[in-house]
Amino acid sequence: MAEDLTIVTGTKEDAYSSLIPQINGLLEGETDDVANLANVAAALKEQFGWFWVGFYLVKNNELVLGPFQGPVACTRIAKGRGVCGTAWRDAATLIVPDVEQFPGHIACSSLSRSEIVVPVIRNNEVIGVLDVDSALLSQFDETDQKYLEQIVAAIPLSGQVNK
Repeated sequence: MAEDLTIVTGTKEDAYSSLIPQINGLLEGETDDVANLANVAAALKEQFGWFWVGFYLVKNNELVLGPFQGPVACTRIAKGRGVCGTAWRDAATLIVPDVEQFPGHIACSSLSRSEIVVPVIRNNEVIGVLDVDSALLSQFDETDQKYLEQIVAAIPLSGQVNK
């Protein structure tokens, strides 16, 4: 298991290409869902320095705050509400260049300017979302979508995280 990350500067592709094997090393052999989600959030935050990185988990038909890195956050989000609730409802990744322009955006922090939300899908069901916020406008693009979807799909989850 990796204990330290090697942070890569250069292109976004370079950063993801270096980070993914390191995340796989963190996850290898670990069966605890919370530990795996926490390490993924920490690795992404450390590599990219984004404002907020974390997971919301589906519990009792709402998204509940899970492991994250960053300032305090909204605790519960209804299906279809805000960027996270919409990504959950639609089971699709959402890239929002300017959160102020997103109808119904939930402002957990006024410092968040752009966002990407990737649904965590297991057995054709959304069981959570990866939410990433940046203090910069237009921070996220299709490159982030491609690699974050790969990372989310590779997280071993037992399903206990939603209990």
